[in-house]
Amino acid sequence: MASKTLSSEIEKMIRHLCLTDFPCGNGSWRKSEDSEDGPETESADELLDLLKCPRSPWGQVDDSWSPQVSTLRELAVLTPEHLRKNFIYNHFTTLRIVDKGVSVIDDGLLKFSKLEELILSANLVTEITVDSLPITLKVLELRANQLSSLTGLSCRLPQLQYLSLGSNPIGLHEDLSHITGRKWPQLVCLDLSDCGFEDQQALVKALSTLSRLKTLVLEGNPFTLAPAYPGLTVDTLTQLAYLDGSEISPEERHHFGGLATMSDLKVDVALATVSVGRMRGIPDPMMKVEGSASELPFLTYKYCIIYEFLNHLAPDNMNLACESVSDTKSTEQVTEDDSTNTGLQSNRNYERPDSGVVNSTETCMSKHNTSKLMWSEVMDFSDSQTYTATSLRDFKKFLNQGLHLRLEEEKVASWPAASEDAPSAKSSQTVKEKRGRKGKESQDKLTTKTDPCSAHIPLHSLVRGEPELSVTCEFDLLHPDIEVDVAQTSQKDLEKDKHGDEEPKQRESSGKRQSVSHLKGKGSKKQYMTPSQKILCLSSGTQ
Repeated sequence: MASKTLSSEIEKMIRHLCLTDFPCGNGSWRKSEDSEDGPETESADELLDLLKCPRSPWGQVDDSWSPQVSTLRELAVLTPEHLRKNFIYNHFTTLRIVDKGVSVIDDGLLKFSKLEELILSANLVTEITVDSLPITLKVLELRANQLSSLTGLSCRLPQLQYLSLGSNPIGLHEDLSHITGRKWPQLVCLDLSDCGFEDQQALVKALSTLSRLKTLVLEGNPFTLAPAYPGLTVDTLTQLAYLDGSEISPEERHHFGGLATMSDLKVDVALATVSVGRMRGIPDPMMKVEGSASELPFLTYKYCIIYEFLNHLAPDNMNLACESVSDTKSTEQVTEDDSTNTGLQSNRNYERPDSGVVNSTETCMSKHNTSKLMWSEVMDFSDSQTYTATSLRDFKKFLNQGLHLRLEEEKVASWPAASEDAPSAKSSQTVKEKRGRKGKESQDKLTTKTDPCSAHIPLHSLVRGEPELSVTCEFDLLHPDIEVDVAQTSQKDLEKDKHGDEEPKQRESSGKRQSVSHLKGKGSKKQYMTPSQKILCLSSGTQ
């Protein structure tokens, strides 16, 4: 694809203004002192009315790319003799060329000698040619382009007050040498959000040379996921008034005081905690069994949540890669199940390879299974896992992809042990009574697992600076063939489940479950509520 220069795009927009066509310009349609009045001539005021009238076809023109468009067209009516190229170029002080496919900022921009504001967001600019920018610029926005280096910004812009370079693949260590107060002595606002800067200390040191900097936006960079941010930034850049859109209060500045002088401050390690709470909405799988003529085998159902999370294993301290902060109840439940316990141990006790020396941080996806719970209307997993991230670039990439959860159902079929005592009494027992005694009478067991259903949780807000994310996740229905009577979930029960201060009441009727609701007015088709899982994701750091 051929490159598109900025000056050619601006020239095309100027031509679309039709400055020499009716009602603008010095054409035969204008009345003059030398010409005779005729039916096809108009005075300057009449032509100006046609230009300004919102219902006039000549008043509809795209002026979004510069606020000087309307005044320039008026001058084309009032004083068309002044419309020379230099006059037109010098008339513009603001240019907004957004999403036009511009890939090259050429020296043709220097013709706009009075240009103060240049907005080039959402284009395809890959580099800035040295000395291609007018030194009169006060505002320069290059957000969401394809800049990979700041080498082109080595030119001096003495009047620049606002600079936006966000959402560009910049962040190399060499780029820091181009961020200096010698080139931008008047810079007040700087936007470097959603870039690839990883070395916070080096970046903050470069920013400290901008003596007039008051507003700074850094959210979305990998180092912002570390616990040292924003404290290190606030304590180092004492002149800042706003960071990431929030005003820095005196209390915050006092709280973060002294961080910049700490020699053992960890600025490249982040922690993320994934907490799995209560689940509700799964239909009772035993409802089909109770309606069956056969009473054997005895069936029990267990459920667990499975997910994979980014895990960095540091060679010096492998045990810190994934530390469990589950409560005592959850830990006991995990211990009872061998398969789940094995999964946790693989996260905690990573063995160092026997051959060779590991010199770099190892990256892997750590799989985790929550404890398996028997079916109930509300299942409280109370599971919490904390993971360590030492490659902040990889951590940011993982968060942008989101977290994938799987809900797995395990069905255990068991048969009672043979007994010669009172066989007739056994036959009179209900299925529920036998199910309650399966632990004592079970002789043979058969365990099967259904295909897990999955759900996706976006984690973009954690990258954007939110300290935590709490969501209700919906899975596909595990038993769509189980039809249950209408049982609307009350708002009161939902609020109790949300705050966790009261347990939801069990329904007395065995034929009704609050996991399914029938929506009236939507036709005769039954609508089933999907199982809901409370997931709490925290982005925090080591102290």
